[in-house]
Amino acid sequence: MLFIRQENLKVGMRLAKPIYNKKGVLLYERDSKLTSQGIESVKNFGLIGLYILEPAEPVPPMTEDDIEFERFQMVSSFIIQDELKVIKESHKQSQLQTLTASVIKGYGRLDRKINFVQNLRSKEDKLAKHSLNVAILTAMITHRLNVKLSEQNDTVVAAIVHDIGKLDVPPEILEKKERSAEDERVILSFQRKGESDIEATFLSTPSIKRMVSQFNKMLENAKANVPNDNPKIVTGAKVLLVANDYDKMTAMDDSGEPRSEVSALRFLLEHPEVYDRDVVNALIQSVNFLAPGSCVELTNGEKGLVLAENPGNVLEPMILCFSDNKIIDLGQKLIYGDIKIRDMMKTLDNRCVMDHDSLKKMGVNL
Repeated sequence: MLFIRQENLKVGMRLAKPIYNKKGVLLYERDSKLTSQGIESVKNFGLIGLYILEPAEPVPPMTEDDIEFERFQMVSSFIIQDELKVIKESHKQSQLQTLTASVIKGYGRLDRKINFVQNLRSKEDKLAKHSLNVAILTAMITHRLNVKLSEQNDTVVAAIVHDIGKLDVPPEILEKKERSAEDERVILSFQRKGESDIEATFLSTPSIKRMVSQFNKMLENAKANVPNDNPKIVTGAKVLLVANDYDKMTAMDDSGEPRSEVSALRFLLEHPEVYDRDVVNALIQSVNFLAPGSCVELTNGEKGLVLAENPGNVLEPMILCFSDNKIIDLGQKLIYGDIKIRDMMKTLDNRCVMDHDSLKKMGVNL
């Protein structure tokens, strides 16, 4: 699988991922060949490029959940782009409540974990896709925390609008690959100004502005190495911080290499003074991090296959080593205490490498 930038796409190339229009209608299926019209559509959508299959490469596996997740991301990010502009210009809502209900219906009532698959982001849709992903994560986390429906609804709304202030950030700052401390201060000041738009739009639900305001303060504290230990911080703000930073760390755009899900989770767990542990645990219960079939690299140099998750510690599963078929249970600290997972093995589009054949040979059926 290769990532081909928009300007280098050619007729006849095979798609590795489906393409949808703004209404969620499938335009091009995976493994279909690009046409001149398809290339023009990519340009019109503002995509920076596509994942293309190599000539003899088979289509990589995707579950129905994965495909629906990508479709939902595509459709909803367009809605968010339009909605944020409406709120910014008029302090009124158009499709926000309908979108919030869709996010909660699709992801705020799940009794299983999902593969949280990141999509490529262009500079035009980066903010909308980030806001949507934060909303999806927020819906799943609040469900695991058993918050009441009204609070879940307000938290998802807050997630959708939390970055509205960034619409006014000068592009030359927002699009920098490496930002200075002053750049970050400027961005945060615009986020703070965005709180007034949120307050004016949601006069009847002040909890939304409160969550965003506390979230911004927590961001400030994190950058200044100040612990987020104020007892008055509401649950929604804590959820926003975890969802926001997890999505940013794993996002795929042209600003640099994303962290893997495991690396991002490890960062959250290593900073309990910033990220609430109950909220991080709710994230762990919502997203597949090291599901059976994932391929990993260990700190001793070995590469292996995850055979079984560890309910007590998601970062310490049972591993089958490729070199000698030895099984290592990282949960047995007395035996394997010095061995840890260095990182996950990834495909080019940042998906986990899954070895289903090895699992079946070991008698594990997915």
